[in-house]
Amino acid sequence: MFMQDLLALPVFSGAVIAGGRAGLDREVNTVNMMDAPDIISYLKPNELLVTTAFHLKDDLSSMLGLLEEMHKQGCAGLGIKTKRFLHNIPAEAIALADQYQLPIIDIPVDTSLGDIVHQSLSCILDMRTTELHQAMKTHQQFTNFIINGQGLDKILQSLAGLTGGRITLLNQQLRPFSGTGSLSDSFYSLLAGIGAYLPKTRFTAFSIRHEEALKTFTLFPIYTHKKQPSYLAVHRFIPPTDRSAVLMVEQAANVIAFELMKENALKQKTQRLRNEFFTNFMNGAFSSSEEILNRAREFGLSNENRYFCAAGRIDRTEKSFSLAEHQWESELIYDTIDEDIQGAEGSMQLYATDDKYIVLMEAKGNWKNSEESFFSFLKAIQSSVGTQLQKTISFGISTYAEHLVRLPEAYKEAVNALYYGSMLGSTQFIEAYQPKEVSEVLRMIPYEQMKQFYHNTFQALVNEPKKDYDLLMQTLSVYLESHCQLSETAKRLFIHRNTVIYRLEKCEELLGRSLKDPEQTLCLRLAFRIKALLQNS
Repeated sequence: MFMQDLLALPVFSGAVIAGGRAGLDREVNTVNMMDAPDIISYLKPNELLVTTAFHLKDDLSSMLGLLEEMHKQGCAGLGIKTKRFLHNIPAEAIALADQYQLPIIDIPVDTSLGDIVHQSLSCILDMRTTELHQAMKTHQQFTNFIINGQGLDKILQSLAGLTGGRITLLNQQLRPFSGTGSLSDSFYSLLAGIGAYLPKTRFTAFSIRHEEALKTFTLFPIYTHKKQPSYLAVHRFIPPTDRSAVLMVEQAANVIAFELMKENALKQKTQRLRNEFFTNFMNGAFSSSEEILNRAREFGLSNENRYFCAAGRIDRTEKSFSLAEHQWESELIYDTIDEDIQGAEGSMQLYATDDKYIVLMEAKGNWKNSEESFFSFLKAIQSSVGTQLQKTISFGISTYAEHLVRLPEAYKEAVNALYYGSMLGSTQFIEAYQPKEVSEVLRMIPYEQMKQFYHNTFQALVNEPKKDYDLLMQTLSVYLESHCQLSETAKRLFIHRNTVIYRLEKCEELLGRSLKDPEQTLCLRLAFRIKALLQNS
């Protein structure tokens, strides 16, 4: 309680404030009575000292020294029964008390110092007991919200009503989880910049000027299993002397800490299952396409969609990490990337394998526009990792996978692009995979268009009897692969040269294409390549 409230007790009736009146807003946590000469050694912060000043009655320097030390220790005030031994408080002492705003109380001679100590401590203890009962009641109320499945939002809404200020739950990077008060992204970016400078205290209050407005916050740390705490941000100043509000917010922080740890455990389990599925998928552990599609559907992947794949890795320095530090850093990086994914416009998914972070983006519309959008998003991730974690991350990007079953190939392309970029000694790069084979280029064509091109090319042969169709297709394929050499074609097929000529002429007649036209033979070559891709998809 404050000095001015304590002096309102009946036991202080007749007491006079001799000096230091400006310090009546000092907090009093305890009251002590002492007349020992070495009293300075026993002083405590927020303590009201009452004394007869017997050992100070003829020693002005000792009294001034006592006031000096009480000011240094942050004591609440000094009560002196002046009419007992001292008679009058020296003017020098009153002037020093006024300078330090340290109240000096002139206590009547007929008032017992023992009664002052007893009644003051009783009042302080009653107040503390009331505060603790209120804190226990608040803790039970918040716990019931969690038990009844009402979640964090209900706690924050209730706490906002109790404290009279909006509440925001912030993560380790001072980015919002949820809350009753939302601010602009630019403001939270500004707020995140002070995270490294927050002191290790029960709570911290500060003001930030943003967009010509001064915003004041009181931040309470929420300690969980993670290395850095999350925070409860009250959108107003809570003074340390408002013990009731401080205790309420701290009780909320304790309950929220357990809820965050529970949610994180569930998230870690889901993440582990997702990563195991992705690893098995990439390693070819599934026996059939049907099994792949069924398992993928559980994790939100569809065979109807096309995907870009990016493989990211932190650019390592020479600094070595312990296993625990490495795990903590990996979780922090994963959470940072996941936070950006949750706020992204496109449909994306995040996986982690070994030391890489895999981002899948669903490609919609024109693949070139989708690729550019993916590049922009990865640059945003690089910015977030740099700003929040002071690290750099590099990415390799695949060509897009036309079908879900081609994701393992896209993953390999992304990893190869990442490896190639790192071999060049670059950091914080985004390297796109460069197709090296014709089949890789063909995979970049939408599946339906590729299938249509194949059918349009060979439609006339399909109408032939199956035996004739197979012979004509085989002869045409070998002829094209033999660089249009009749003798070489006959040799590979173990047939007469005239038979080859007959079959090729029939192909020209049915297809309506001249096998002497380079453009037509190119179309046929591409159609055969597409046929192989369709059979393997």
